[in-house]
Amino acid sequence: MSKRGKGFLDARKNVESEKRYALREAVELVLSTTRAKFDETVDAAIRLGVNPRHADQMVRGSVVLPNGLGKTVRVLAFAKGDKEKEALDAGADFTGSDDLIEKIKGGWLDFDRVIATPDMMGSVGKLGKILGPRGLMPNPKVGTVTFNVGNAVKEAKAGKVEFRVEKAGIVHSPVGKASFGTDKLYENILALLETIIKLKPASSKGTYLRSISLSTTMGPGVKADPLDVRNILR
Repeated sequence: MSKRGKGFLDARKNVESEKRYALREAVELVLSTTRAKFDETVDAAIRLGVNPRHADQMVRGSVVLPNGLGKTVRVLAFAKGDKEKEALDAGADFTGSDDLIEKIKGGWLDFDRVIATPDMMGSVGKLGKILGPRGLMPNPKVGTVTFNVGNAVKEAKAGKVEFRVEKAGIVHSPVGKASFGTDKLYENILALLETIIKLKPASSKGTYLRSISLSTTMGPGVKADPLDVRNILR
């Protein structure tokens, strides 16, 4: 069993492990647990009342966080001709087609998001075994396979996050940096939760939003009350 550091244990003393806090209070408490010398990332773990083994209960989507993620996102766009220029003008860090595919096959992976025009997917599909396990494969369901490549690049650079429910029925997603403060993190978390609620599968029965846990990179989890979230978004 791994041992927890003194800073973690001190931070955990302020958190009631079984209590479900109002969302804003939970954000404030999470920020009070920061102890690291670097700007910690704040993450959300959201347990849903779905069974991902059933295709009709797979929750997957994306959302542009209103305050971004607080980090530089390196965007690669697979496009040709005018669409390549559109991607560059929108701020893409890397653009190209077959040349980039060969470079990635050779082991190059210095990018965070991948966008592709539909006509490029026949070639990009060959990278499935490389990009897929890293969560980088373009997918039309989250808007990363599109002819509107300029807008897709701008959204990625602005802090668009993609999420997908895991086998245990949990969605994990970063929601910003501790330096954002309460208000900006609160807005980001609400935007994420609102999108997830809108994606509720018709076949999901019972309670959909079952639990919400927030944490910083080095801190303990703080539970937020799903009922409070539903009331806020109502």
